[in-house]
Amino acid sequence: MTLKVRFAPSPTGLLHVGNARQALVNWLFARAAGGRYLLRIDDTDQERSTPEFARAIEEDLRWLGLVWDETAVQSERLDRYAAAAERLKQAGRLYACYETPEELGLKRKVALSAGRPPIYDRAALALSAEEKARLEDGGRRPHWRFKLLPGEIAWHDLVRGPVAFQGENLSDPVLLREDGRPLYTLTSVVDDAELEVTHVLRGEDHVANTAVQVQLFEALGGTGIAAVPSFGHLSLIAGAGGEALSKRLGSLSLAGLRESGLEAMTVNCYLARLGTPDPIEPLPDLAALAEGFDLSRFGRATPKFDPEELEHLNARLLHVLPFEQVAARLPAGFDAALWQAVRPNVTRLAEAEAWLAICRGPVVPQIEDAAFAQAAAALLPSEPWDDTTWGSWTTMVKEVTGRKGKALFLPLRLALTGLDHGPELKTLLPLIGRQRAEARLSGKAA
Repeated sequence: MTLKVRFAPSPTGLLHVGNARQALVNWLFARAAGGRYLLRIDDTDQERSTPEFARAIEEDLRWLGLVWDETAVQSERLDRYAAAAERLKQAGRLYACYETPEELGLKRKVALSAGRPPIYDRAALALSAEEKARLEDGGRRPHWRFKLLPGEIAWHDLVRGPVAFQGENLSDPVLLREDGRPLYTLTSVVDDAELEVTHVLRGEDHVANTAVQVQLFEALGGTGIAAVPSFGHLSLIAGAGGEALSKRLGSLSLAGLRESGLEAMTVNCYLARLGTPDPIEPLPDLAALAEGFDLSRFGRATPKFDPEELEHLNARLLHVLPFEQVAARLPAGFDAALWQAVRPNVTRLAEAEAWLAICRGPVVPQIEDAAFAQAAAALLPSEPWDDTTWGSWTTMVKEVTGRKGKALFLPLRLALTGLDHGPELKTLLPLIGRQRAEARLSGKAA
């Protein structure tokens, strides 16, 4: 069977960097092994799921470059969950429970106060048919729980290593609500099985869910359901201050990062190495990330997402990106030579536009000493110019005027660019050209 993973977001909010890390790790794991990537929209929460959030999720993934091979939408598969639930009922593994939320809350408090874990007591299994009918006549509608079997539930986790639970120490999970709607525990297993997902990589907050779902996979076996997939549970990343990430933290949403001008590959490079001992380096594309991807490099410690480190990485990435990779997003008139000249000085791609204006004009020059500027203009050599022109020209200016160091170079930079900082003038001067340079040294906007 071909290796296959899935990213299964709920469209109840914007994706944040924690969600993006799960999406990226799954994608890299699949691509490194020549496998397939499924995007599954878990939209059974009808109160909170919206089509707008579903579209935003797809937009975020496309921005990152995480193209998927297949799509599934849970709200379109309700018949599959109903069929699976019916099989579990027939097998005696799904049973009706009639407690209200208030009654369950009281049971939980009693168990905790007595020093016992808050495991459901299976009181519903003792109800007679007459008692059930009486409850239903009184307006109660059952929710349905999956009956876990006692004994060890064990698997070798792809991140955590050997993991084991005892079935008798877990609470029977609710699979169907009172209104008949299926819950995540059931829908996820049915989808993973029927859509032939071979590896489930998700957050460590799902470890206990996995123990339950392993038994659920086994209970549905023999009915066309695939084998139990391999599981890997990644540590959850925290904010710079150790706080948990949330879809409500707009500043750490992918949409927010994109709107701030960060490069998608900056986010990819950062998240692909976060939580590993490997250095976070700027790589040009996802293929380069996938080539060296190794799931075993992820540790169990909680990594912290540092926006400042992300900012530094964005600048480092832009400084090495080839023109071909950014050309479509640069303003008209930008060419490879100009990009090569200015990229060491940009931290956001949008900043490049200012340097296009400086090289193509008009620029209002800053002239501190008109006589010096005129003397420098008179010494401008004939074109063509290259990266040696600046050195030969300033040498002549130095000899004629006697200026050197900052007193020589800063007034020339202010006159030629209108700024006291920027890329090396040996690369900018040929792009500015003799006509503009002469005009600016004469104090004219050009």
